[in-house]
Amino acid sequence: MSESGLETVVEVDTRAPGTAISTDLFGAFFEDLNYAADGGLYAELVQNRSFEYGPADRPEWHSLTAWELVERDGAAGSLTVSTDDPPHPANPHYAVLTSTTAAGVGLRNEGFDGIPVRAGETYAVSVFARLAGGPADRLVARIESRDGERVHGQAELGPLGGAWRRHAAVIACEVTDPDARLTLTATRPGTIHLDLVSLFPQATFKGRPNGLRADLAQTIADLKPKFLRFPGGCLAHGQGLANMYRWSETIGPLHERRQQFNIWHYHQSMGLGYYEYFQFCEDIGAKPLPVVAAGVCCQNSDVTGQAGIPDEDMDAYIAEVLALVEWANGPADSPWGSVRAAAGHPEPFGLEYLGVGNEDAVTDTFRDCFSRIHDALREHHPEITVIGTLGPSTFGEDWEKGWAFARERNLPVVDEHSYKSPRWFLENTRRFDTMDREGPHLYIGEYGSWRNNGRSAIAEAAYMIAMERNGDVVRLASYAPLLAKRDHTQWLPDLIYFDNTNVWPTLNYHVQRMHSVNSGDTALPVTVTGAPQEPSAPRNPRHTVHIGTGAGTRAEFTDVSVGPLSGESEPAPDLGDWQAESGVWEPYGEGGVRQTATGTDARLLLPDAVDGLSYVLSVRARKTDGAEGFVLGFAGTSPGNWCHWTLGGWENRSTWLQRVDDGVPDELSERRAEPVESGRWYDLRVEVDGRHIRCYRDGELVHDVEDVRPEPEVFAVSAVRDSATGEVIVKIANTTPEAATVRVRLSGSEGDTGYARTTLTVSPDADSRFGPAPAAPAHDRLTGPDCAVPAYSFTVLRTNPRLSMPVGSQTADRGRTW
Repeated sequence: MSESGLETVVEVDTRAPGTAISTDLFGAFFEDLNYAADGGLYAELVQNRSFEYGPADRPEWHSLTAWELVERDGAAGSLTVSTDDPPHPANPHYAVLTSTTAAGVGLRNEGFDGIPVRAGETYAVSVFARLAGGPADRLVARIESRDGERVHGQAELGPLGGAWRRHAAVIACEVTDPDARLTLTATRPGTIHLDLVSLFPQATFKGRPNGLRADLAQTIADLKPKFLRFPGGCLAHGQGLANMYRWSETIGPLHERRQQFNIWHYHQSMGLGYYEYFQFCEDIGAKPLPVVAAGVCCQNSDVTGQAGIPDEDMDAYIAEVLALVEWANGPADSPWGSVRAAAGHPEPFGLEYLGVGNEDAVTDTFRDCFSRIHDALREHHPEITVIGTLGPSTFGEDWEKGWAFARERNLPVVDEHSYKSPRWFLENTRRFDTMDREGPHLYIGEYGSWRNNGRSAIAEAAYMIAMERNGDVVRLASYAPLLAKRDHTQWLPDLIYFDNTNVWPTLNYHVQRMHSVNSGDTALPVTVTGAPQEPSAPRNPRHTVHIGTGAGTRAEFTDVSVGPLSGESEPAPDLGDWQAESGVWEPYGEGGVRQTATGTDARLLLPDAVDGLSYVLSVRARKTDGAEGFVLGFAGTSPGNWCHWTLGGWENRSTWLQRVDDGVPDELSERRAEPVESGRWYDLRVEVDGRHIRCYRDGELVHDVEDVRPEPEVFAVSAVRDSATGEVIVKIANTTPEAATVRVRLSGSEGDTGYARTTLTVSPDADSRFGPAPAAPAHDRLTGPDCAVPAYSFTVLRTNPRLSMPVGSQTADRGRTW
């Protein structure tokens, strides 16, 4: 019974055959973003180990970033970089260490925010070295304290010769130090060439050489993902054609892998390459789901925009994609299978899925390149499930073109991305119900609700319930992004946060895990009565409006007016009646105002500015300096809820309309590639007529939107059967502030059934980022049919009912093989 007095009943028809659903539904997505690979999951402790950093990664980076010359005890020498005859042309830079004295000259690496080491553990140290002159034929590798005063462990490398050779040793560490350094020191005068300097913990995940950081990898493994998508995302198609991720250049010996800049503004060593990805998938029982570029680079690439691989090079690229399938699945004596076998994996990896493209604009160039790749895969590898792309959103031109193209190509699965507000997820739990069951089916490859708090986590639980109820058409789903390192985060929120010594799973992580470890293969009919309802929120009949600027932008505003949609607008009240929420605001001219702060966005609010649902907000605005443009806010009905029009957002690339619920924005319109010019006056006008919004710039209609919202499903329920165990699994997401005692009825079961219960209960505003989550799942057992479902909670019930099955009863329709 709910607090409103209604009896809440969840009835599951366990006698029904049910609907076969994907057994691969809940997986994970790894992209090298937020230092997820180098400095993160990839266990290498040396930063810039191959001296390949450069301005393409970051303007201030160079080949000796993270390195310094060491001259101790009166020693003298130099440290430079050369490209003359490197170990391999794929990585042309190497260090030249010259010692003019007996001992004490070396080079030292700071690691990724320090080098964390533990007492009693062992570390593999290695280096490619060549003696270029003098008797300095040995090196001493030391793990030492940050100040160099204490040696935690050391080993000798050598003897060095006149040709490149890899030298390796093991260092036993005597001290735990989260901020150590690695030093290589010459023992005698001379000149030594050095490349690929590595320090690796031997205690990697599963003990793999060149492996993964054990605690991070285990946290991902504990999700029990059914698949792992990699390496991106935007990373796959790259910043321009030259930056496209090429899988074949990420396998083989480390010094032969071509490194490159990361689209997220740092570096890719490629130490975590395709072999390591596939091995990780095998180690955690997840199906590999690699993504290759669809023959085009990202449409947001600087200078070029979307560009296709030249026609004369497309055949070679298609051969590269086909080679990936042979490398993954071919016998050990096939051309590419033998490469896999030589790396230590003679058995095929069993590739089933291949993503082609990511959020690509559906242009003629894209269509041509994708079609050629898809045709070749259908001809040579019809066993592979090819996954297409729908663009970056859940609506709009690219989304519609993507669906049409997928149907034209008869694609089995398409990839949709939905970074949305918690409110949007609750309003769209029924969007899968009317999907064409014949396909294409859906892979929700990237989704998340923009926060790591309780409100977002429970909303995601409800949306995943909707996916599961429709698991016959929603084939795969993966939250994004997966990992984020402290002080190196380009995207928030994320599923798992970490630094060099800590791993912090979020509330969102707990939701993902509760769903994944409680998966079934058959969706059962569910009826819910008496569910808690969303409380009616008081809405102010008067709307708040605001003017503002984007991040780091200064601007001037004048002629601000508000008034009825029909009739004359009146000048807005004087500045003294406005409220500066952020930024620095000062009077300007006749009744105008200017915003002069930099470094963040700024807002100036006029509370309760206008009466009624139909009105006009107009203003003249001029950007004087900065990286972005203006923001006009309206329809502010309560704190945290309003609409706004952004002009020159996303680094002054785009203009679009959004609504904000509980402080989280969600797009109402497509983004238009229209920047804001500095020094130019713009006449801006917003017309609000109930749910109808029109935005004009200099008299031109820019947006015309009807903000019609489905009713949110605030109490979501699913039920599935796990045929392997015979168990029935019931999931309940209660996003309301109302607790309920739920009576669970399993039709067809004999007598009362006990349940194993897992419950995550959390305040909507409790956050979970870079620290322990404020709540964790609790486990207990129920002996009867009544289950207490707390407010703001996600509950999973498992039971093995004693069924009274009628004679001739059917099991689920297994007509489709997943």
